[in-house]
Amino acid sequence: MTTAIIVAAGKSERMGSGVDKAFLPLCSKPVLAWSLLAFERSPEIDRIVLVVRKDQLVAAQALAKMFGIAKLKGIVPGGKTRSESVQAGLAQCDIDTKTVVVHDGARPLVSRRTIAAVVEAAAKGPAVAGIRVTDALKRVEKGMTISGSVERDKVWAVQTPQAFPVGVLRDAYKAAGKADFADDSEVVEKAGGQVKVVECVDPNFKITVASDLQLAAYFLK
Repeated sequence: MTTAIIVAAGKSERMGSGVDKAFLPLCSKPVLAWSLLAFERSPEIDRIVLVVRKDQLVAAQALAKMFGIAKLKGIVPGGKTRSESVQAGLAQCDIDTKTVVVHDGARPLVSRRTIAAVVEAAAKGPAVAGIRVTDALKRVEKGMTISGSVERDKVWAVQTPQAFPVGVLRDAYKAAGKADFADDSEVVEKAGGQVKVVECVDPNFKITVASDLQLAAYFLK
């Protein structure tokens, strides 16, 4: 069984005080609904666990019912950090879950093709969606002054979904203790695991600031 954990428990600090970007309108649906529907319609996914802020549990239940998310196994409150929220989702996975797929709820453009490619790759081990970096990369330290360049040929921007054998991700988090990480692939890397990147060819950026909503709406038209 493959279970998707959709994480939408962040504070949305860059979107503005008191704003939960997961529930902001995007075309005809809330941002979070687009992610939920992508996994609901994916034949590679058997169950969905949704992680939201504690104060959004009722709203999330209503949203899931409104959009007919039949694969939903449960909705749980997230923690203070992303890592705690993912672990809360892991705790709700069915005992027969073999592969877990973690996705940011704030990536509403995720395609069925991307989900399928990452899940397929995960049959051989941990796999994450990513894109090649094409811009020139610089290290900038004090005073916004460039202190050096980074060789971009070896740099990828990693996104979600990220898929893992469930035992691998659980063991990695157990070894990590209370440390927080930017994403789940880093947790597995720190535990000594190897993670493969699956090139993502479809738009899959994260909603971070208000202008991202306008760009996402363009792609969804």
